Amino acid sequence: MRQLQKTGESGYRQRDSVEHEGYVEAHSTFHGEQNNQNGVSNLFERILSRNNLNQAYLQVVRNKGAAGIDGMTYDQLLPYLKEHKEELLTQLRQGKYKPQPVLRVEIPKPDGGKRKLGIPTVIDRMLQQAINQVLQPIFEPTFSDNSFGFRPKRSAHHAIIRAKSYYEQGYKYVVDLDMKSYFDTVNHDKLMYFVEKQISDKRVLHLIRRYLLSGIMINGIFEKSEQGTPQGGNLSPLLSNIYLNELDQLLEKRGHRFVRYADDCNIYVKSRRAGYRVMDNITTFLERDLSLTVNREKSAVGSPLKRKFLGFCLLATKNGVKIRPHNKAKVTVQEKHKRITKRNRGRNLEVILKEIQQLMTEWINYYGIGEMKGFMKNLNGWLKRRIRQYIWKQWKNPRTKRKNLIHLGIDKRKAYEWSNTRKGYWTISSSYVLHRSLTDKELASRGYKDIALQYQFVHSNY
Repeated sequence: MRQLQKTGESGYRQRDSVEHEGYVEAHSTFHGEQNNQNGVSNLFERILSRNNLNQAYLQVVRNKGAAGIDGMTYDQLLPYLKEHKEELLTQLRQGKYKPQPVLRVEIPKPDGGKRKLGIPTVIDRMLQQAINQVLQPIFEPTFSDNSFGFRPKRSAHHAIIRAKSYYEQGYKYVVDLDMKSYFDTVNHDKLMYFVEKQISDKRVLHLIRRYLLSGIMINGIFEKSEQGTPQGGNLSPLLSNIYLNELDQLLEKRGHRFVRYADDCNIYVKSRRAGYRVMDNITTFLERDLSLTVNREKSAVGSPLKRKFLGFCLLATKNGVKIRPHNKAKVTVQEKHKRITKRNRGRNLEVILKEIQQLMTEWINYYGIGEMKGFMKNLNGWLKRRIRQYIWKQWKNPRTKRKNLIHLGIDKRKAYEWSNTRKGYWTISSSYVLHRSLTDKELASRGYKDIALQYQFVHSNY
């Protein structure tokens, strides 16, 4: 069924108006399926309804993403569905559909480790999304108000604001729980038991179980998935919240103040002694009742002013409690800029500045909620110095340097003197002559956008 002629394309490719085109064609692809969800008798048929599958298809196309083990890219999905739609739906209704194993990839983590991701095929991403769209509204009312990860209209910013409110209420200690390889260690039987509390449709349960057992492909070798919900699948975030909702319910029953974002859980208490007691009790529950492993090396009782949560920590000032990026987040972004602006990269300056802009737009949009005016001012100055160093290196020989310095308004005698200097690149980058020639205005004309101003604009909107 999945034999598909390869196009030779790999990675990501964007198509103009793909969403509009895709919607019209997907609408006709699933035409004829039931579209009145009020008249659908069970969850399984709601999942396979035309409107739900159309929405799932569009979401997969919007997300783009890499191909799974079958090599099919997101923009090949529609032609495939137009040809194999009936066969796919028949297999699903007869309970014969078998999900493909996920492709295991590893991406670097800021702490130097590796995060394991699973990439399902685009067909399985669409079907998982279709399941998620129907199940999410059913489970959403059962979730805790203190859970923020992978939920509609909730974000990491909401989570850290809630944490700030607890500190302001006098909960000055945090029980910072770290679950070791959480997504890879979820117990399937326990998870399905929790799902069955809300879902009785056997065909839906059977399909979810099949996704859990679909397996993993690592370097062309198949491995069984006897536990875990691999990160990367469209259904995994919902399943992870269902599983850890048991923890949330226990914490609420005991009256604890807590914030959970996916597997990051912080419990706020008023004393260190209470923190150690809570740590012991909750660790026992997680390991005994949920079959998870608590990483005792990373878990700790400490101050929210120092402990990192979602990349942030709190800051106590005379004007009240503030949110700030953790020092590790600052160090990480500066290291990334070092790699981007490394003077021997041999890339066009325009490319370098685009990479800087892309990195800082994403970083400021996330961390801009935090107080860091001084850091952004210093980073901005340091980054402009790195750019001046990069440009100076690009000019290479003395003749080119002298010509460019004169063009930028430097006196001929000074231009000759500095173009023949033996001082190092980093020293020259902070020199009077480069500040007079490669001014802030000149850097802006070449495409550099002031990151301190970007931060001020974003931060002022919080």
